[in-house]
Amino acid sequence: MGLPSKRRTKRSKRERASHFALKPTALGTCPKCAKPVLPHKACGYCGTYKGKQIIAIKLKAKTTKQKDQARREKAKEKELAKS
Repeated sequence: MGLPSKRRTKRSKRERASHFALKPTALGTCPKCAKPVLPHKACGYCGTYKGKQIIAIKLKAKTTKQKDQARREKAKEKELAKS
């Protein structure tokens, strides 16, 4: 009733499944910020699509590591300005 009458061979199974392999994602680059972006999608970083601003993107909060680095750079600038 529900059983196949012939067993599918290993070769036949592999031939059938040969097109199941994943293809590499086709990525383009955003013309504004040059970040990788999927085709026909708005850029997730700057929010533009076809040269127009589509999405208002909020700036991400800086991490403590980035804040510390900015403080060090400001301190160096002050030291250079003093001398």
